Amino acid sequence: MGKSNFIQEFKAFAIKGNVVDMAVGVIIGGAFGKIITSLVSDVIMPPIGYLISGVNFTDLKYTLPPNPLAPEGTEPATIAYGNFLQSTLDFIIVALCVFLMVKGIMHLSKKKEEPATPAAPPAPSKEEVLLTEIRDLLKEKNSKA
Repeated sequence: MGKSNFIQEFKAFAIKGNVVDMAVGVIIGGAFGKIITSLVSDVIMPPIGYLISGVNFTDLKYTLPPNPLAPEGTEPATIAYGNFLQSTLDFIIVALCVFLMVKGIMHLSKKKEEPATPAAPPAPSKEEVLLTEIRDLLKEKNSKA
C-alpha cells in the first residue's frame, strides 16, 4: 500500500504544470546555450581576434618548461588560459542575453497584470434597498421611544 501511495504522489508531482514548465525551460535553455556559444565563438570572437592581430583565444596557452624527471618525448604541460577567457566571455554573453529576455518577459507580464480600472460595485438589489429602508425605519422608531 505504501508503494502505491508513493507512485500516486510522484504522478501528481510530475504532472503538475510547474514540473513540465521547468523541464521545457531546461531543454530550451540548453539549446539557447548552444546558440549563444556559437554566436560568441563564430561571430563575436573572430573580429576581436582580428583586432588583436589575428589571435584566436582558444589557442592562447602558456607552456610550462619541460620536467627534467619526465621521460624523453613527453609533451610539456600547458596552461590553456585562452579556453578560460573564451568560456568567461561565453558566460558573460549568455548571462546578458538571459537578463534581457527575463527583463522583456517581466515588462510584458506587468502590462498584462495591471487591471484596467476597478469595476464599480454593483447596484443594490430591490430586496437590499427594501431591507435598508426597513432597518432605517426601525432605528427611527426605537430612537423615538
